[in-house]
Amino acid sequence: MLNFVAHPVEGSVRLPPLAVLRPTRNNLVNEPALSKRERQIMDVIFRLGEASAADVHERLPEAPSYTAVRTMLRLLEDKGMVVHRQDGRKYIYSPCSSPKSEGRSALHRVLNVFFGGSLEDAIAAHLSDPGMHLDAADLKRLRAVIDDAEETKKETIPKKSPKASRSTKGR
Repeated sequence: MLNFVAHPVEGSVRLPPLAVLRPTRNNLVNEPALSKRERQIMDVIFRLGEASAADVHERLPEAPSYTAVRTMLRLLEDKGMVVHRQDGRKYIYSPCSSPKSEGRSALHRVLNVFFGGSLEDAIAAHLSDPGMHLDAADLKRLRAVIDDAEETKKETIPKKSPKASRSTKGR
């Protein structure tokens, strides 16, 4: 079933004129869809931390016109991906979220689209790639990440209180 939800923009200076409606599946909210060019622009802004339209324009591969870059920056702002501040006559754009947060979001989209939401299937596919070569340090780091995840899960599972496990027979 396909539902639509309004996308609230958190922490932005300027709210979009209309809420961005995004489809959801299985109650998972997807991020606003970005075109290839919009992703390239976001890459430049993440790399620089903040950037003017001119900064973005000069760093884009096969850059469109300067006006097109300004338009795409405005659209990214409307989607809640960037905010701007004014510096003299130019706007300086900053991302609304961190690259790490956006990376997690992108990973979730890949998992849902290509692997049915299964992290296990994605990792198995990646590790079974003949071009994938993991050295001992890589394997050690993966084991440590898995061990940390198991430990975190143990800590977050609520323990049953002794009162909850008492039998109610004879009452």
